[in-house]
Amino acid sequence: MGEIKRLYVEKKAGCDVEAQHLLEDLRENLGITGLRSLRILHRYDVEGISEKDYQSAKNTIFSEPPVDYVYEENMPNIEQEHIFATEYLPGQYDQRADSAMQCVQLISQTEKPTIAVAKVFALQGDISAEELEKIKKYCINPVDSREASLEKPDSLQLETEVPEDVKIFEGFIDKSPEELEKLRQELSTAMSKQDFLFCQQYFRDTEKRNPSVTEMKVIDTYWSDHCRHTTFQTKIENVEIEDGKYKAPFQKAYELYQSERKEVYGQKEQQRDVNLMDIAVLGMKALKKKGLLNDLDESEEINACSIVVPVDVDGQIEDWLIMFKNETHNHPTEIEPFGGAATCLGGAIRDPLSGRSYVYQAMRVTGAGDPTVKVSDTIAGKLPQIKIVTEAAKGYSSYGNQIGLATGQVVEVYDPGFVAKRMEIGAVIGAAKKENVIRQIPESGDVIILVGGRTGRDGCGGATGSSKQHTVSSIENCGAEVQKGNPPTERKLQRLFRNTEVSKMIKRCNDFGAGGVSVAIGELAEGLTINLDAVPKKYDGLDGTELAISESQERMAVVVSRQNVQKFIEYALLENLEATEVAVVTDNRRLIMNWRGKDIVNISRDFLDTNGATQTTNVCVKMPTKDGFFKKMSVSETVIETDFKQAWIENLQKLNIAGQKGLVERFDSTIGAGTVLMPFGGKNQLTQPEAMVAKVPMLKGETTTATMMSFGYHPEIAKWSPFHGAVFAVVESLAKIVAAGGDYKKAKLTFQEYFERLGEDPEKWGKPFAALIGAFKAQMEMGVAAIGGKDSMSGTFEDMTVPPTLVSFAVDYENINGIISPEFKKAGNKVVFLPAKLDENHLPDYDYLKKIFELVHDYIQKGICVSAHTVRSGGIAEAISKMSFGNFIGVKLNDELQKKDFFKPEYGSFVLELTNSKVFDFKGADAIILGETIATPVITYGDVEIGIKNAVTAWQKPLETVFPTKTKQIEKQSIAPISYRVKQKATHSHGIAKPRVLIPVFPGTNCEYDSQRAFEKAGAEVETLVIANLSVSALEQTIQKMEKMIKNAQMIMLPGGFSAGDEPEGSGKFIAATFRNPVIKDAVMDLLQNRDGLMLGICNGFQALIKLGLVPYGEIRDIDENSPTLTYNQIGRHISCLVDTKITSNLSPWLWGTETDDIYTIPVSHGEGRFVAPQSVIDELVANGQIATQYVDPSGNATYDIRYNPNGSVCAIEGITSPDGRVLGKMGHSERIGNGLYKNVSGEKDQKIFISGVNYFK
Repeated sequence: MGEIKRLYVEKKAGCDVEAQHLLEDLRENLGITGLRSLRILHRYDVEGISEKDYQSAKNTIFSEPPVDYVYEENMPNIEQEHIFATEYLPGQYDQRADSAMQCVQLISQTEKPTIAVAKVFALQGDISAEELEKIKKYCINPVDSREASLEKPDSLQLETEVPEDVKIFEGFIDKSPEELEKLRQELSTAMSKQDFLFCQQYFRDTEKRNPSVTEMKVIDTYWSDHCRHTTFQTKIENVEIEDGKYKAPFQKAYELYQSERKEVYGQKEQQRDVNLMDIAVLGMKALKKKGLLNDLDESEEINACSIVVPVDVDGQIEDWLIMFKNETHNHPTEIEPFGGAATCLGGAIRDPLSGRSYVYQAMRVTGAGDPTVKVSDTIAGKLPQIKIVTEAAKGYSSYGNQIGLATGQVVEVYDPGFVAKRMEIGAVIGAAKKENVIRQIPESGDVIILVGGRTGRDGCGGATGSSKQHTVSSIENCGAEVQKGNPPTERKLQRLFRNTEVSKMIKRCNDFGAGGVSVAIGELAEGLTINLDAVPKKYDGLDGTELAISESQERMAVVVSRQNVQKFIEYALLENLEATEVAVVTDNRRLIMNWRGKDIVNISRDFLDTNGATQTTNVCVKMPTKDGFFKKMSVSETVIETDFKQAWIENLQKLNIAGQKGLVERFDSTIGAGTVLMPFGGKNQLTQPEAMVAKVPMLKGETTTATMMSFGYHPEIAKWSPFHGAVFAVVESLAKIVAAGGDYKKAKLTFQEYFERLGEDPEKWGKPFAALIGAFKAQMEMGVAAIGGKDSMSGTFEDMTVPPTLVSFAVDYENINGIISPEFKKAGNKVVFLPAKLDENHLPDYDYLKKIFELVHDYIQKGICVSAHTVRSGGIAEAISKMSFGNFIGVKLNDELQKKDFFKPEYGSFVLELTNSKVFDFKGADAIILGETIATPVITYGDVEIGIKNAVTAWQKPLETVFPTKTKQIEKQSIAPISYRVKQKATHSHGIAKPRVLIPVFPGTNCEYDSQRAFEKAGAEVETLVIANLSVSALEQTIQKMEKMIKNAQMIMLPGGFSAGDEPEGSGKFIAATFRNPVIKDAVMDLLQNRDGLMLGICNGFQALIKLGLVPYGEIRDIDENSPTLTYNQIGRHISCLVDTKITSNLSPWLWGTETDDIYTIPVSHGEGRFVAPQSVIDELVANGQIATQYVDPSGNATYDIRYNPNGSVCAIEGITSPDGRVLGKMGHSERIGNGLYKNVSGEKDQKIFISGVNYFK
């Protein structure tokens, strides 16, 4: 392959954000105080590249002259530096290396080179050998990475051995029970002893042969708890409920379940096992039988919860399917937080996506131990909590931000029990027009196509791994069980499935999650022959078993009729996706897998569908301690009585009440231009809504229909009583829907159960049993059904266990005009407490609860209630505080309540802000007027005065070191005002009624839909082009197409996203590499210089424009170390929020619909948006009127304050232009506009950029 070229890339001082954050982390969290400095260098070994292409790529792909130093072959040695390097384990997906190879191919237009990447750490200071090992251990997770050699290799080609044929378990059917048990232990299978005996019996008596290794692995996967919910399917033989205070309500709930079983199953009731699964689904079945679930969308294809919703499209009502799903990745995230959390979201998306719906909003609910504890206190065999929570947040947000999914709500719950194993839940919501989803039973001769990513070793055994108990050795031994996500590929799948021509071809579809080919394809039809040799591989060397069970991500299996195969594959290629025929449907009820011409799996469907030997258990429900939770205050009564102000502040600093803004705002919340409520509302963006709300996504047309999702769960209630925990999880989730403007009667639920490994202990079984019976009772009383769920039953580490967890997610739909948010709206309104009632057993008075839910809904829809907050663990004090944060509107409280009443966990209750009226009709509800809102930012109670700004500071403090909201230094220097006005705008009479815009879609682009809609709404004709690079010929054809389309267009728009995942180590490089192609470069310059064309780049598009030189220079040229650029945000993470930006120049035609000094409130969402340039360049840009927009504070002044200039841009620059203004680049997402968006943050949202661009050509 030729010589290997090696280069090191290091960020310059001021841009070395990652290195400085790690230095601080090692000093503070590891206590390595002798560490003086730390450098991070990214090492690239490149093989198979020409000298010309290497020189071209060196300063455009591998590095950027303004922010990087480049060292070739050797890095400069600094005396007394400790140096080590890390790299991914062989076979693990490396997005940086993959993107680098794709980018180089764009320059060379030949086959991709081979690139290997490592990260080099250079440490200086007084560090002992022991401390160095500590640092290495902290920086290298053995699950997916290893220490890399510092020597240059001779070759980068992956050495693969030809795999052996699949072995047969000789003598399996003749083994004694003792020998069989020994084999089971050796294989580390998730199957039980009874399952193994059952397998032996099947192969001995039915197949009359010994099984292959692949068959046993496939069976193990098929019957794993993860795939087949074997714990939930275990037959419950006896139920004992301990005597005590709560026995009666527990017993009555169980008796209600038993009577409803008879009603639902009739004469077949005796044939149906009582098990946890039956309890979980019986609420749905019973309510359906009572006629309360007429909107349920039912089919044999089970992809996600699905309901039929009437959606308003341009004033006409259409039937749409709304699909929602919750997914956990607890085990993978515990051992490899980034990859585990990323693929948690990836997996959650693929379920509704496989149902042909477009997933448009996500919620993340997680559980962790206290992340503020010292790293040195970490239990052996565990990663530090701070490492888990921060890396998992990076992983989930990285995946969602790249794929282009708005994350509407993020909450982390803290409890010591989650040290046993983390809880990582992703819940998503998707939509599809009902007529576009065709579901048919596969017929013999139908073909199964595998579309999407290739297969590797990642994720082998993931399903069984998730079903096992976690031990000290898990981190070392589970590497192959963790999948690696590739979000740009999943984005392509979303685009493919959104095409109605494609979705209507699909008879049935399964995503590749647990179990890989064996389950994803194996479940699609009763009879199948799968050709494993046809499965596309990431690399050679995989054997038949690995091909059968690998859980490599971003793959779909679809069933199409034989005549649609070629058409489907062609549509996939248009989206730059591989699609391969891998299996056929047969009329023989057997699962057959063929590899190297031999059947390595040939199993009866009837045997597989048994799900293994029937397991049995007994249940014993322990009695909770009397008055255990609801009699407690959130703060000690002594403090409440002696120092009310201190109690109020202390309450806000409880970990489960404290602010999580620094966590939440790393997730893109506005992509898709459908977000109705921002994750934080009010002018200060500090009040979290009760639910996430988004408009149903449209490719064409407008809608006023929005979906809502909320969750309910508190570990303290669940630990005290799993029954009560589940009841109040349901109540809390529904109350939040109501508080946001929803109607609880239309809502549907989905549950997440997460419990310790149960084994054969009846008392352990009593916990999920009690929780599910409690949830069943709540469903029946409220008339609201759980129509789906996910169970994870392995929350055990040695002798530690997770809290007995049932999280309730509620989903509803509502007109956007009926949605409200909880921040106080104005002074002079009444603040009212609407309490729920509990009976003597601390359970809700359900009739009264329904009454107050309906009252709140009615008040909201009539405009009487303008904000509402549910009462949770922090009581009324928490609710009032959080309502006041958003707009700094204070409250003057009266003395209707005693001090301690403010700190009671009154779940199901509300604090309301009602428009001032002399008389309120509470319709018999026991409402208490607490006081009224005031303009002064204080909360007063008697002579106690709590400053809201001080309360915010206290509320944000507990987690500030974990999830920072501030950088260490806010630069104090003022920024001179900029205001540049062009007196005469140079217009040309083009007379083009519908100017044409080209929007190229690169791997990783995710704002093309929003950009297209914005342009079409403004009157433009939009053409999109997917950049295809699966082969050299596809790339050549794309370049030719692109040249023609540019020549045919008046405007080019480079939309936002993460081109090639913003890799290698920098954003926009893939786009820039494409536009440096000589053919494309000439076409662009002709458009701008000779044809009076315009060009716009937003976010990732701006990053590409600046790397090309189109801004600020107006031409594609090489950039040097003095060129301006965009680099990593000062805070060292992705930021997503709304910002105020001011128009500072009207030079650009893109801004001719605005006036200089106009201020607009627009979304930002980026990791690399900090504009940096030498002062001389800034001065020149100011003088030329090229600074188009600046970040400003509430007074309209440009600022360095991170609250308003979140990336720390020099001179607060948000957007710049070319010298003639034709090219505009900006970070803010001006395309994310529409009716009813961002209702909880005031401000003018439409910058009129798109209409201005279109009008230029009219």
